[in-house]
Amino acid sequence: MERQAKKNPQATAVIFDGFELSYADLNRRSNRLAHQLIGLGVKPETRVGIAVERSIEMIVGLLAILKTGGAYVPLDPAYPRERLSYMVEDSRISLLLSQSHVKARIPRTSGSPELEILELDTLDLDNGPDTDPAIVLHGDNLAYVIYTSGSTGRPKGVMVAHGPLAMHMSAIGEIYDVQPGDRELSFFSINFDAAAEQWMAPLCGGGTIVLSSAEDLAADNFTNLVTQHAITTLHLPPAYLRLILPSSSDRASSLRVCIAGGEAWFAGDLAATAAAFPRARLVNAYGPTETIITPTTWVGISAAGVDGDYVPIGQPVGERNAYVLDAELNLVPPGVAGELYIGGLGLARGYLGRPALTGDRFVADPFSQSGGRLYRTGDLVRWRMDGQLEYLGRLDHQVKIRGFRVELGEIEAQLLAQPGVCEAAVVAQESRNGPRLVAYVAPHTDVLLNSVLLKTALGTVLPDYMLPSLFVFMDTLPLSPNGKVDRQRLPLPDQLNDQDYEPPASSIETLVSEVWAEILGIPRVGLHNNFFDLGGHSLLLIKVQCRLEERMSVRIAIVDLFKYTTVSSLAKFLGQERPEHASSQRQRERAQRQRGSFIQSNRKAGRIH
Repeated sequence: MERQAKKNPQATAVIFDGFELSYADLNRRSNRLAHQLIGLGVKPETRVGIAVERSIEMIVGLLAILKTGGAYVPLDPAYPRERLSYMVEDSRISLLLSQSHVKARIPRTSGSPELEILELDTLDLDNGPDTDPAIVLHGDNLAYVIYTSGSTGRPKGVMVAHGPLAMHMSAIGEIYDVQPGDRELSFFSINFDAAAEQWMAPLCGGGTIVLSSAEDLAADNFTNLVTQHAITTLHLPPAYLRLILPSSSDRASSLRVCIAGGEAWFAGDLAATAAAFPRARLVNAYGPTETIITPTTWVGISAAGVDGDYVPIGQPVGERNAYVLDAELNLVPPGVAGELYIGGLGLARGYLGRPALTGDRFVADPFSQSGGRLYRTGDLVRWRMDGQLEYLGRLDHQVKIRGFRVELGEIEAQLLAQPGVCEAAVVAQESRNGPRLVAYVAPHTDVLLNSVLLKTALGTVLPDYMLPSLFVFMDTLPLSPNGKVDRQRLPLPDQLNDQDYEPPASSIETLVSEVWAEILGIPRVGLHNNFFDLGGHSLLLIKVQCRLEERMSVRIAIVDLFKYTTVSSLAKFLGQERPEHASSQRQRERAQRQRGSFIQSNRKAGRIH
């Protein structure tokens, strides 16, 4: 990135909310912040927390931490406080980069009583040394720690070093063909490792990062953003890609690379994507966090030759090896299913503070002459005759929900911790809107459980993508002969409890009810049914937004759909307030809050246009 800043200093590096920052100014501001961090003791192996909303300050902060040689630890302000508290204490950070309106959401813990917080939106980055920090860095030094779901009931921190990360960015930049002038839309949260590709790869290649906001998630808004900024590279979860395709056909003429990642990509969706983006190269990006974002890729321009259920996950990226092995770590021949193991230089150091777990998942490489390691992915694959890896499914209870990796055991552990719960099992069930989580619960004797109260309790410790969509209550859960829950005998859930059904009365209530039922794929929705309790989630809510705006000819802010989650409450809101006014007012308030002193100071200096 520093080389790009010297080569093309006035090229645009970041665009957000109508503002642009050049490479020279991004490098200058991140250097000044890096020198402040170094003055506070940040050096290689120092872990620095970062809890920010999407903004230009976010990119400045991430880049500054890496420039010190330290490691960033992303903390999503939207996570439950208990989960954030655990991550703060487990990561042992003593310094946090945040924003004035966000910092209060990050709890101080007994393990971090001296946590120092720097507010990125109020820091003076107009003065101080702006030279590139001269850091002596080893490739094994830590670059970031990202927390993923853990089967023991607690998230685990995956440690990624600078060397493997640099190798990956160099290799993936060639596969994505990153060039100066390219524009990549940044979609993922920085708490998801794929976000690193979305901001690092463009900066390494001289491209531009276009940061999306919450309002941009609606299909029409998203497609307009792609068109407005002449986006050349899109990297999205298949579920969201499926959502925007109908509104994107023939409108994204600038798009030349479309990447799907985060979950299995169905072959049928690939054909639809190829038809919608006929000029784009298509990439299926596969990889666990432990193997540095994207250890394998499949690249094509159409659905030709893809004859299985899923798009192939391709071949190794960069200095990596991929092996398909049996239970005794023997190679299996092409066409035979086995577990995928990833080796080479693109592996994480392991799990923070979890040596036993690290030893279990990172094993000695029997094919290496220099003491290398392999990561056991838990994915069932096989080599196709054309040399591509084909994904077949999971070997354990780990699943992907809307692009996030979820250990079902973590949800089960939190369920079993709730008063009155005797047995619990969670499964991922396919639906027409993608996989959803279904919880099966058996109470203690004479205990009456309530799904709403259980979901509320889980929401205090788990992020929203890990909350079950449906709860099924049983006297006891079926067991296999070895005493474990027999998941094959768990009954299919009923989505709607007729006892809770109250029909809509007014025309607007009827409209909302019909739209929800259509989107959720269920027969009917009652007046007081909760959208999320019926299996809804954020991506489906975007569909609701599009459908209601189309049927009512008004603008509806996505934040209001999150706020009014019953037919009754949403209908009342839509009937009393002009949504287009509320939406524009919220956008103005959000823009004013996020720009803060950072935007004001840069506007005065003429650095932001």
